[in-house]
Formats: sequence, structure tokens, C-alpha cells
Amino acid sequence: MLTLYGQQDSGNCYKPRLLLAKLAQPFRHVEVSAIDGSTRQASFLQKNPNGKVPLLELQDGRLLAESNAILLYLGEGTGFVPRDAYDRALMYQWLFFEQYSHEPYVAVRRALIIYPERAAEATPEKLAASLAGGNKALTVMERQLEKTAFLVGASLTLADLALYAYTQEAGRAGFDMSQFPAIGEWLQRVQAEPDHVDMAWLPS
Repeated sequence: MLTLYGQQDSGNCYKPRLLLAKLAQPFRHVEVSAIDGSTRQASFLQKNPNGKVPLLELQDGRLLAESNAILLYLGEGTGFVPRDAYDRALMYQWLFFEQYSHEPYVAVRRALIIYPERAAEATPEKLAASLAGGNKALTVMERQLEKTAFLVGASLTLADLALYAYTQEAGRAGFDMSQFPAIGEWLQRVQAEPDHVDMAWLPS
């Protein structure tokens, strides 16, 4: 059975859980978190020297880190990866966008606001910079979703799963989501897709 090491309330860790639920793929969840220091323990660092989650352990013991790399591995050969080469490249484009233009602002601002352990880092300058960067990223998404139902056209792909995780939390991070009505409609479409689970979900 697959083993997924992750923090339950992390958007990055939610991404592979959401995909595994949609694929009806059994897996074991092991709670590991930077909050309690377990990602810095020697036993975990032997598995992932980078000390971050999520981390996927395959049945044969091989390990795979980085949330979007895990999505690509699990999504291989499924309908969540476009068969057309250009559409597939667009999906990759959104995955890179998520990690470089979205997550560093939306997810970081969320962490600064919701985790007491991060409160000391929540300086006015950092909060202002994350708000500006996040609004820029959300505007890019809004413009696309004004034209297409999902980020790569008419069908749900890994790009939507990756960007859904923290975008659905953007309101908690202090972003005014009323400015992004197309994103709001997209969030509802993603939630309405078959076998959707929320961030609190863990395998039984």
C-alpha cells in the first residue's frame, strides 16, 4: 500500500490526498508536520533530507517528494493529464505557476495568519507583500477562468487540483474573493466533480 507522509491542514499535502480519493487508490496517511518538529527528526530526514511534506512512499520503498511531482506520478495515464501535448504543457505551466507565483504568496500569507507559531514572522511588510503577490496570482487565474471552465479548458486536470488546494483557503488568508467571481464559480465546479473530498479528509 502507498504511504503518504503529510500534515493534514497543509494545502500541499491535501493535493495528493484529493487525487488519491478521486482515483479510489488505497493509501496510509502518516501525520508529519513542521509545526510539531517531526519533519526534522532523523527518522524522517532519512526519507526526505529536505525535511518537507508531502512525501510519498511506494510499495517497494521508493520515495517521491514535492506535491506536484507526486500529482504527476499518481496522475500518469489517467484522465487528469491531457493526452494532447499542448494541453499537457499548459497543465505543466499551471503547475509551475502554482509553485512560483501562487503558493509563495497565498499559502505563505495563510500560514502567517492561521498558525500562532508563525505570528512573529507576520510583519506588516511581509503581509503587504504577500497580499500584493497573491492578488496578482489570483488575477491571472481570474482572467483564464473567465474564458474556460477549468484551467486547461473544459475538463478537470492536475492543474485544477494543484491550484484548488490553497485558492479555496484564500479568504482565510485575507484575500477579498469577491473581486474574483470567476474563481468563485470555478471553486464550486471543482467541488462538484465526482469523489471530491475536503482538506480535513483522511483515509479510514
